Amino acid sequence: MSSQKVITRFAPSPTGFLHAGNYRTALFCYILARQNNGSFFVRIEDTDKARSKKEYAENILETLAWMGLSYDGEVVYQSARTEKHKAYLKKLVDEGKAFVSKETPKEPGGRTEVIRFKNPNKKVTFHDLIRGDITFDTTELGDFIIAKSFDEPVFHLAVVADDFDMGITHVIRGEDHISNTPRHILIQEALGAPTPIYSHVPLVLSPDRSKLSKRKGALPLTAYRDQGYLPEAVINFLALVGWNPGTEQELFTLEELIKEFKMERINKAGAIFNEEKLQWINKEYIKKIPASEQTALLTKWAPKLTSLDATTLSKLAPIVFERISTLSEITQMSESSEFDYLLNAPSYMPEALLWKGKSTKDESANHLSKAIELLSGLSENTFDRTIVKETVWAYAEGVGRGQLLWPMRYSLSGREKSPDPFILAELLGKKETLNRLTYARDILLKK
Repeated sequence: MSSQKVITRFAPSPTGFLHAGNYRTALFCYILARQNNGSFFVRIEDTDKARSKKEYAENILETLAWMGLSYDGEVVYQSARTEKHKAYLKKLVDEGKAFVSKETPKEPGGRTEVIRFKNPNKKVTFHDLIRGDITFDTTELGDFIIAKSFDEPVFHLAVVADDFDMGITHVIRGEDHISNTPRHILIQEALGAPTPIYSHVPLVLSPDRSKLSKRKGALPLTAYRDQGYLPEAVINFLALVGWNPGTEQELFTLEELIKEFKMERINKAGAIFNEEKLQWINKEYIKKIPASEQTALLTKWAPKLTSLDATTLSKLAPIVFERISTLSEITQMSESSEFDYLLNAPSYMPEALLWKGKSTKDESANHLSKAIELLSGLSENTFDRTIVKETVWAYAEGVGRGQLLWPMRYSLSGREKSPDPFILAELLGKKETLNRLTYARDILLKK
């Protein structure tokens, strides 16, 4: 990179919710600026008054804040720069580099004039950091439109004017903009503006290599936030969509990305949005959440657990966090009553306590009586999963594991699927465990 200060920009249009491909571009712009001690600006290109919506612009800024991509200065709104655009249009017309063109309306009531750029009909070559030198013969573009009127510049004029005034040195954008670049270079030359360094990144595609859809990666990133994805995981994932670090490393903090990222290592081919990979990365980041933060997240995503005491929550949290790939799975577990055994003693029919129908009520009651006898000798302070298992394991092996462990687990949780009885005993504590085992034994013996 040259000694010139690097200035990048993320310039989305607020005409809808942006998807992962858009924010990957923002991430690349942010990284390039930060690794060169440069500036990263945000410009909202809201000149399409009919389609631009305030809520879309707010979602863009909300998403950048969630991702931790801090920008420099104030957000620039393109709609506030109309007078600047008019001045550039007037300059081009006055210098004969653009002209007011009389048009034949394509439909009744259509425009009778627009402002067109006077094409010098030359070859334009620019160097793309990803794709190398690219040459266009601009003759085929004709005298292209740069404004509908002096008050209504189109994208080509506005983006060049804004990049010029903001001092943008590096433009990172999708490969679908490659065909726009020769127009922009011609306008830059006409205005006496420098040409920034371009990088056209491959488009992000769904797994079947089709365009992203709302079912395949095109959700707004705040939807992934609401599903319980962590911003660190999303950033890590987006960086790897189309970029190869050249090593086996797959997990990168933002600081590591700033250190390791090289624009030249972005692939030229379309990049696949692989939601399974995103889930895997998110799970890896969930594993890194400190125990001190797990209980707060547990009660945030499953509010009914707030009635549990701190000790029980601290025991439950790591059990839950080792199972999940997204935080919203905590909510799903809560809504499917997976935690209800912690809140209330379960109720069930005595037949549910019988192991695969191979044991009688009396036999199961006898096994539970033995478990009660063995566990009663333990102290509350040492009543953890390891000690509980060691205490009953020899007996379970002797009578058949399922004969004891099934009625133990069912009596403690009231569910066919739950953590093993040793974990359940640790979560419930000695007193509640013995109470539930005793209740189960008694209903088995009730004639």
